[in-house]
Amino acid sequence: MKFEAVTIKDIAKALGLSTSTVSRALRDSYEISPETKKLVLEYAEKNNYHPNPIALSLKERRSRSIGVIVCEIANSFFSQTINGIESIAYNSGYNVIISQSRESADREMLNLQYLTSRSVDGLIVSVSAETKDFAYFKELNQRGMPIVFFDRIVDDIQTHKVIVDNYKGAYEATTHLINSGYKRIANLSNASVLSIAKERLAGYKAALSDNGLPVDEGMIRYCLHGGMIVEEVEEAIRGLFEQAPAPDAILTSADKLTTNCFRILRAKGLKVPDDIGLIGFSNSDMTELLDPPLSVIRQPAFEMGEVATSMLLQLIESKRPVTDFETRILQTELIIRGSSRQAGRRKKEMV
Repeated sequence: MKFEAVTIKDIAKALGLSTSTVSRALRDSYEISPETKKLVLEYAEKNNYHPNPIALSLKERRSRSIGVIVCEIANSFFSQTINGIESIAYNSGYNVIISQSRESADREMLNLQYLTSRSVDGLIVSVSAETKDFAYFKELNQRGMPIVFFDRIVDDIQTHKVIVDNYKGAYEATTHLINSGYKRIANLSNASVLSIAKERLAGYKAALSDNGLPVDEGMIRYCLHGGMIVEEVEEAIRGLFEQAPAPDAILTSADKLTTNCFRILRAKGLKVPDDIGLIGFSNSDMTELLDPPLSVIRQPAFEMGEVATSMLLQLIESKRPVTDFETRILQTELIIRGSSRQAGRRKKEMV
């Protein structure tokens, strides 16, 4: 049996009124008597009547909804960001429609087409790893669709953006590994086209150079899907350990890369940190429950969602075209735990 929502026509038929009378009564029009209003409102509440949002959006040219596109909802970073988005959106009277690209450019395009066809008032987007052509984003932006990019951004589209200081986060983590005695530090990175991958790789390389260590391109591996495909991470780690000498520590640049790297190292019989040190970007709560607990670069994901949504609502609700745009840079937090324990201490414990 197909569900059919109660309409104004249903209320009018049940009460023996015209649809225009019911419509005006629901809008609390002065033209309708208090008795009729009371009759209509009581019937509407009893029968769970709600205004049709599509009809309202056509009338008001606003849907009071925003679209969100991320690579993966199950990713702890993005789930926390979505919580931040919803906290601001719902308190401001907006609904949130969430979709995921799964790092596919085609799926991202389908999501964009669906969301814009539903007349969302604006978009919050973290672009997919496969996306190289941003023409459709540019077209939407030029046609006046409010868009805010976060985390993975598009540099040449003029709009608000929210990122973290990826360079500093990677620089501090790499420096920590160096100060802990590690010399052959590898880097497991996202797809090389992503803004976050470029910034984190730059911080990693700068830390090596500033501490007198060579940048060995053989110690850098890229994972197109950011750790979502375990086999991709396994192949990258296999390539690292084919180097001579092999790495003595790894910096990972994404949530799933960090946890899957740890899982694969353990499966290979390598002890962290006795055989190899590990530190990575991650917002997962499970990292502190592992043995050993993982050292991480944590991002203010919830705050990123809040800031991105506040920026988007400013674009949506502005009475005039916005021409001044801001890139808000938030700070990461370096959390040191057992997985990057000092190399000297490890050697003593192994004697």
